[in-house]
Amino acid sequence: MTEQLLHSVKTSLNHFLVGAFAILPIYIVMQIFIWLVTFVLQSVFDIREWVGHYWITAAVFIVIYGLLAYIGHELSKRRQSLIISLFDLLIERVPFLNSIYRVSKKVIDMFRGQGEKSMREVVYVEYPKDGVWVPAYVTNREGDRYVLYIPTSPNPTNGFTVIVHESKVVKSELDFEEVTSFIISVGSDFSKSHEVRKLSQ
Repeated sequence: MTEQLLHSVKTSLNHFLVGAFAILPIYIVMQIFIWLVTFVLQSVFDIREWVGHYWITAAVFIVIYGLLAYIGHELSKRRQSLIISLFDLLIERVPFLNSIYRVSKKVIDMFRGQGEKSMREVVYVEYPKDGVWVPAYVTNREGDRYVLYIPTSPNPTNGFTVIVHESKVVKSELDFEEVTSFIISVGSDFSKSHEVRKLSQ
């Protein structure tokens, strides 16, 4: 009974995370829209923000959690969600925001491994100077040139995008989850630490 409960909780959280990643581009667009609306209201009408009661906040949290878990469940089972598809059709008709949404969705899909060029290949590269090695995600490749995303610790969503020659990279056996854990843990979780031996001085 306990194992079944833990499995159900784990599945629910997994669906929640999948749903959260799926609506992240929508969230970015909505934040821009809300900022614009708030700016106009405060500048023109001087309307002040207000904070609701705690029970309203709790109800909103439950609704949002359920919605994200539902979206994540649909994406996990069917690879698509009616809610996301409807928003895609809607946002495509909005100038400026559709460009932001499209780009942010491609980036998120790349992190999730759902895009055409998902970030599943990991390499080491000398950055910011020779002799200092860091792990990097391969985001694109053209001939003998690698496009790399170099994340920073402990927040892998911050980083740098660089283009280097293939001779400058050393391939790694780390997978996406392992290198992300390495970055978040500031190097304390290094499942393939033996790879440092093949990095030149």
